[in-house]
Amino acid sequence: MSWDQLSAFAQSSPILTLAFVGLTLAVVINEVRLRLSGIPVLSPAAATRRMNSEEALVVDVSPAADFAKAHILGSISMPLSGFDPERHKVLGKAKARPLIVVCRAGTTARDAAKKLKKAGYADVSLLDGGIAGWRQADLPLAKAR
Repeated sequence: MSWDQLSAFAQSSPILTLAFVGLTLAVVINEVRLRLSGIPVLSPAAATRRMNSEEALVVDVSPAADFAKAHILGSISMPLSGFDPERHKVLGKAKARPLIVVCRAGTTARDAAKKLKKAGYADVSLLDGGIAGWRQADLPLAKAR
């Protein structure tokens, strides 16, 4: 596609062009914010290594119904709607453990990770892509019984 064709398209479809530019900016801003937050993002393979070698605890902040459908084996459910790290029995005892925060697509977990850092949890990271990224890496998921 030449510059002339692109320019002609932009002039003939200003709404689509603005939508494309807006979405592109939103993705770039989101990625920059994530990188500047100081919270590392782990690939599914790196998360698995941390779970196996460092006994990292996976905290799933998805709604309870989504957690019941599919979750990472050994993860704990702590929906973002009632997220309180200090009052959760397992999480309250895990301040020294590495934590990997996960949600369905990897977007809402960042808020929970920030709250955990603020509450004094030192080693907090995010799973890149969330459960969708885990599934895409062809890693196993568990279902509630």
